[in-house]
Amino acid sequence: MMDKDNEKMDMTVVEDEIPLSQIQNLVYVIRGQQVMLDSDLAMLYQVETKQLNRAVKRNQQRFPMDFCFQLTEDEFLRCQIGTSKINDGNGSESRGGRRYLPYVFNEQGIAMLSAVLRSETAIRVSIQIMNAFVEMRKFISSNALLFERISEVELKQIDYQKKSEEKFEQLFDYLSEHEQSQQKIFYDGQIYDAFRLLVDIIQSAEKSVLLIDNYVDLNTLNILAKKKKNVDVRIYTLERTTLSKTDIKLFNTQYPFLSIEYIGNFHDRFLILDNDRTYHIGASLKDAGKKCFALSLLKDKNVAKDIIGHIKSKRPLSCGNK
Repeated sequence: MMDKDNEKMDMTVVEDEIPLSQIQNLVYVIRGQQVMLDSDLAMLYQVETKQLNRAVKRNQQRFPMDFCFQLTEDEFLRCQIGTSKINDGNGSESRGGRRYLPYVFNEQGIAMLSAVLRSETAIRVSIQIMNAFVEMRKFISSNALLFERISEVELKQIDYQKKSEEKFEQLFDYLSEHEQSQQKIFYDGQIYDAFRLLVDIIQSAEKSVLLIDNYVDLNTLNILAKKKKNVDVRIYTLERTTLSKTDIKLFNTQYPFLSIEYIGNFHDRFLILDNDRTYHIGASLKDAGKKCFALSLLKDKNVAKDIIGHIKSKRPLSCGNK
């Protein structure tokens, strides 16, 4: 008869045994300590969270700050992210079911809980939790070298990732600065696309913009007005241009400095930036996109020098000088 009773008792203990992994999943590392939430402990002890916390308040002298403490909002959010749901012991989930931030207990605090709750369940569960803490410490201790190596690898990966991201950023910055195609064709009606590309090209100039275009008007000035501040603009065009001295004066009032010189020995359109980058343009800037035309970046750096030298040799007439 006694053997049957013992067998029955053993079965009860086995049924009440909480899996080690279940307890370990409820352990968090906060402020450098392994702790458990009051709601999780209440669930394991089979009491309500408020009942557990009332017992703690009645015995505050047994629970100093190094045994238990109340979480901050950020710390509580980290716990929520880890579990997605926090039960308050009454079936309510997350902070919505609580009027206050939860408390957490470390190993010493959990041991003290079993004393103040004064129930067989609390004693039995506390022992199981202590065993879980011990097993976790053993695991960490026995794998300390492994964790150290993993940390070193992670640090190297972080460093490598950071350097890679910096290189990618440099590459993307370079591509962004040089994203204008060396050759681009625009078809009838692509007025905005042509305008956008020409503006991007103009804005890439750091010191000067030189435009050779026999047909310029206010639309041309609208594009050139997108230049960076303190970038000088010089236009070489036919003397019969529709631009007046008043147009030039008004432009210089807002976007200095623009000068126009008259020259008639160029048929094609050229755009020279900072005296070293030369674009060959198949249409006047004012008509860009209205009809099919091509825009090409000339790779030969000497082209800009040759064109500027040719212009100087022709001594063009000026309209609007510094």
